[in-house]
Amino acid sequence: MKLLLLPWALLLLVTAPSPGRWPAADAQESCSHRCGEWNELCSCHPTCFGLDSCCKDFRDFCLEILPYSGSMMGGKDFVVQHLNWFSPTDGVICRFNESVQTRGHVDSLGHVHCVSPLLYETGRIPFTLSMDNGSSFPRSGTWLAVHPSKVSQTEKLQLENETRWQYYGTAGTKGNLTLTWNTAALPTQSVTIELWGYEETGKPYSEDWTAKWSYLYALATNVSNSGFFTFTPEPAPQNYQRWEVGALRIINSEYHSGEKDVHALWSNEHALAWHLGDDFRADPVAWARTQCLAWEELEDQLPNFLEELPDCPCTLAQARSDSGRFHTDYGCDIEHGSECTYHPGAVHCVRSVQASPQYASGQQCCYTAAGTQLLTADSMGGSTPDRGHDWGAPPFRAPPRVPGLSHWLYDVISFYHCCLWAPECSRYMRRRPSSDCRSYRPPRLASAFGDPHFVTFDGANFTFNGHGEYVLLEASLTNLTVQARAQPDTTPEGTQARGTGLTAVAVQEGDSDVVEVRLAGGAGVLQVLLNQEVLSFAEQSWMDLKGMFLSVAAEDRVSIMLSSGAGLEVSIQGPFLSVTVLLPEKFLTYTQGLLGTLNDNFTDDFTLRSGQVLPPDASSQELFQFGADWAVENASSLLTYDSQLLVNNFLYGPKHDPTFRPLFPDEITPNSSQTTEVAKLCGDNHFCSFDVAATGSLSVGNATRMAYQLHQRRVQSLQSGRSHTVLLSIIFGGLAVVALMAVVFVVLRRRKGNM
Repeated sequence: MKLLLLPWALLLLVTAPSPGRWPAADAQESCSHRCGEWNELCSCHPTCFGLDSCCKDFRDFCLEILPYSGSMMGGKDFVVQHLNWFSPTDGVICRFNESVQTRGHVDSLGHVHCVSPLLYETGRIPFTLSMDNGSSFPRSGTWLAVHPSKVSQTEKLQLENETRWQYYGTAGTKGNLTLTWNTAALPTQSVTIELWGYEETGKPYSEDWTAKWSYLYALATNVSNSGFFTFTPEPAPQNYQRWEVGALRIINSEYHSGEKDVHALWSNEHALAWHLGDDFRADPVAWARTQCLAWEELEDQLPNFLEELPDCPCTLAQARSDSGRFHTDYGCDIEHGSECTYHPGAVHCVRSVQASPQYASGQQCCYTAAGTQLLTADSMGGSTPDRGHDWGAPPFRAPPRVPGLSHWLYDVISFYHCCLWAPECSRYMRRRPSSDCRSYRPPRLASAFGDPHFVTFDGANFTFNGHGEYVLLEASLTNLTVQARAQPDTTPEGTQARGTGLTAVAVQEGDSDVVEVRLAGGAGVLQVLLNQEVLSFAEQSWMDLKGMFLSVAAEDRVSIMLSSGAGLEVSIQGPFLSVTVLLPEKFLTYTQGLLGTLNDNFTDDFTLRSGQVLPPDASSQELFQFGADWAVENASSLLTYDSQLLVNNFLYGPKHDPTFRPLFPDEITPNSSQTTEVAKLCGDNHFCSFDVAATGSLSVGNATRMAYQLHQRRVQSLQSGRSHTVLLSIIFGGLAVVALMAVVFVVLRRRKGNM
C-alpha cells in the first residue's frame, strides 16, 4: 500500500502551501528520525535533491557513507560523509539491523567513523547512529554486507600459495606458511594475528540449528605491521581440533585478542589442514577417510535436497542465456579464462540464482568446450549440487542459509575429506550427483528496443512509439510488474523526432524492492535506482536485494534476477534502452501488457485491458491504440519523478501523451539521399529501416538492427536441445564412476604437488 500511495505523496511534496496556511502541528522541518519520509514543509526522501525540497539537515541525519560496502565478516572502518562533529560526545554507537552494535569514534578532523560488525547475512543492512552513547539513534543509513568472495583482494589477508595451506600435513606438504596483507588497509604499528573457527551446531533443519564464529587462539601478538608473516604451524590443542573450517584475522594489537567488531582484515574461509592435530598428520588419508564416512552417514540421515533442485540447462548456450535462473559460477568462468580447479574438463559453470525453497540448496551445472554438460556419472570434473547454496538464502543468519559458510561445511570440506585428502570420491559423487536436463524447460523471451519495437513472448512483433509510461508486463502469478517510460529523441537537425524510445524501465515482484534502470546524464549513461534512490556501483557490481539479485557486469548493461526465476536485462542500444524479459514456463497464461499474453498463441497478444483482442494483422493505428490502452496509472506507477521535468511531464501530465503524433510504419517515405545506405545497413530488417526513417539517423537504425539480432540469437540459444553427455549418462548410468574416481585422487594429488 505504501508504494501505491507514493505518487500522491509526491504531489504533496511538489505542491506549495496556499498563502496564509499554517503548517500542521506535527509537521517537522528536520530529518531527525525521518529519513525516507515526506511532508509538506520539506522532504527527507532521496528524491528531494532533484526537486530542491530537502530539509536543511537532510545530510546530517540521512547518512551517506564511504566506503559503503565490505565483507559480512565485519571489521571495515567507514566514514560518515557530510557530518562533521566537533561537539563533546559521550560515545559513538553504530547499530546494525536494530540489534548489533559496534563502537565508533570521531577523528581529529571531526569525521565520524563506524566499524561494520560480523554478520551472518549479505545485502543492504540498515544502520542507525548515536552520538550520545546509545541514548538516541536519530541518524540512519545503509551498509552493504557482501559475500567474502566479492571483497577486494587489497582488503583481505592473503594466504600465499593457498593450496599449500589447505593440504598442510598431507604427504609432502610441510615447512613454513606465509601470510601477506596490504598495510594501508589496517594503519597501525603492530598487529595480532588470530585464528577463528566456524561451526553450525544443533539438530539440522530445526530451530536450534545455529551458526557461530568463535575466536580460537592467536598465532602471534604484537608483531610489526609489515604486511608479511611467516610461521611453522603446530598441531592445535585437542579442544580446538573440532574446527575444520575457519579464517584468519589481524587486528591492531591495542585490542584484546578475540575482541569482536573492531577494525580488522580477514582471510578467505578455508580448510584448516594446517591447524589439525597429530592424528591427522600421522595418517592424513586414514583420518580423512574416517571423516568422509562420518559425513556419508550424516548425509543418509538428512532430507533429500536434490528433489527440489531445478534441472540444469542442456547446453552451454542455454545456461548462459537463462539469466533469470542461472548465473556464472565465479570459480569456473569462460569470460575469465575458464580456470576450473574443481571441475577439470569444464570451461564454464553456472549456479542456480535462487536457493531451493525448503532446504536452501543450490544447483551447479558445468559444461565442456563443445557446449555439452559435464556430469559426475561420466567425469570427475562434473558439476555437483550443494546442500547449502554458496550465496546463501534469505532470511540468512541460520544454517543452512549462511552465505558461503553453510556451503563450506556441507559441501566443500566434505569434498576435501573424500576427494582431496582421501581416495573416496565415489562416495561424495554418489551424494552429490550432477543434474541432467531431462526436465529442463527454457524460459520464454520477450524484448523491446529501438523506436520502440516489441517482440512478444509468443513471437508477435509490432511497433508502438507512444510518448508516456506503459505497462510492459503484468503477471498475476507472482504480482510481477514491469513498466517503462518512452520519450521522443531529436533528429540530427535538432528537431523532435516522430519516434520515441525507452528511457526508463522499472520492476517489482510482490513485495520486493523496486528497481528502476534509466538513462541519465545524456546518452550512454545508465543509472540504477533502488526504491527511488540512486545506487552506486563503484565498489560492488552485485547486490542482494529484497526479492531479487542485481548485477551490473558492464556500464551499459544491468541484469535483474527475481525470486520467481523471472529475469530482466536492460542495456543501452543507441540512444535508447533495450529490455529483455525472461519468464519460466510456469508463467504460461498469467501475463498481460505490451509484451503479450504468454500462452503459445500469438493471435491474442494484442489484448486490451478490457479483454478485447485485436487481430494479428491490426493496423498501425489500431496497435497505437492498443499501446495507449496500457498506459500506467499514477496509483500504481513504479517509476521515479525526481526532477521538475519528470513531475510536470509525467506525474502531472497524462501517462500517454495524446498530442504526440508518431510516424506510423505505413507513412514511411524513403529518403532518396539515404536509400542506398539504408538498404545496405538494414537489408530486410524493417525495424532498422523504420527507425532510420523516424529519426533520420543511420546509427539509431544500426542499434535497432543489432538489438533485434541479439534477441533472435538468444531465442535460438534457448531452443530445447539434449546434451550428448546426458544421453551417454542415461545409457551407461554410473558404470564409469568407480573407475573415474579411482584416478581422481591420483590426479588431484599430482596437481597439488605441482603447486
